[in-house]
Amino acid sequence: MGRLKLKVAPGSKRNAVGGWMGDTLKLQVQAPPEKGRANEAVVALLAAELGCSKSAVQVVAGATSRSKTVVVEDWSEADLRRALSS
Repeated sequence: MGRLKLKVAPGSKRNAVGGWMGDTLKLQVQAPPEKGRANEAVVALLAAELGCSKSAVQVVAGATSRSKTVVVEDWSEADLRRALSS
């Protein structure tokens, strides 16, 4: 199970995967940071980028923060970094 640290910018103009800041991946999501909408958008964006189901992606820390930690089932951290660096 791969773990990712994220820095999320909710309310952005588009959904996009930004670059890496050290070991933290920047994400932009259009959803506002209310009622878990930004978290849902983060899960959907990562699942689409990785080609896996939304149920395989889970926010495990930082649900109400811009800094989040997610885990992705059946992916190693190295594979996640490679897949999201392109």
